[in-house]
Amino acid sequence: MTRPPEGGPGATDAVAAEQPDVEHREPARRRSSRTPRAGTARDVVRTVRPSERIDVRPGTLLTLLVLASHPEDTIGVDLASGTLVRARVRWPADHGPDLQAFDVVEAVVAADPERDDLAQPEAVTVDGLPRHRGTYHGRHVRHLLQRLSAPVEEHVLGFPGASAPYWEFRGFRPSLALVVPSKGPVLFRRGAEQEVWVRFGWGRSDNWLPVEDPVAARALGVARRDRLHGKDLASALGFKPHYVVAALSAPRSGHCYKTVRALLPRG
Repeated sequence: MTRPPEGGPGATDAVAAEQPDVEHREPARRRSSRTPRAGTARDVVRTVRPSERIDVRPGTLLTLLVLASHPEDTIGVDLASGTLVRARVRWPADHGPDLQAFDVVEAVVAADPERDDLAQPEAVTVDGLPRHRGTYHGRHVRHLLQRLSAPVEEHVLGFPGASAPYWEFRGFRPSLALVVPSKGPVLFRRGAEQEVWVRFGWGRSDNWLPVEDPVAARALGVARRDRLHGKDLASALGFKPHYVVAALSAPRSGHCYKTVRALLPRG
């Protein structure tokens, strides 16, 4: 399948991956039940039936390995197909995103999945809140993420600069990329508002992107530093960052921005 914001100044970059293959059929022919499975996260993962394509028919039960959770969407891996997906969750006003990296969740595809966003071809709307089944680590996760890591290209997410007008997207570019930096990453605060950014090398490019990850922001706060890299960053995060989850934001004032939704270990 796939792998794989008017942003700040100085943001250059590089990555892309293929678009997900998506299966479309009539709801009457569902393969998956909306009945949750029993057992631990590992038990649930073992019962997932492999599929060549992600099934986004209304009512389908998706089992996802969470990579990043954000008010706009939850980025994860569909464990049946090994596909990156953006699950759009309608979080209540009094209950924001509370999922963590490597959580296993089950979510039911909504009756109107809204899969017509040309800037985010991996997006699908789910019904209600995802059901948390535990966390999952180990060799299987490491192999899965390794297969999903984006091949080095000229630009992160397939285009230069920090953002692009929404109307320029045609559904052919991925909006997600699991990037393995060749240098860095360096986490730092920038500007008068002290926003959190990350700098990393990828191929020949030097990338500066805003970070929308509360874990990374807390790491700077815990360390009482405005800049972290190397062993200091690993100590503050509690792991050595191996992956950068790059994501295209929803339109903001007519533009979609490159952001980083998470820094992740190998798995």
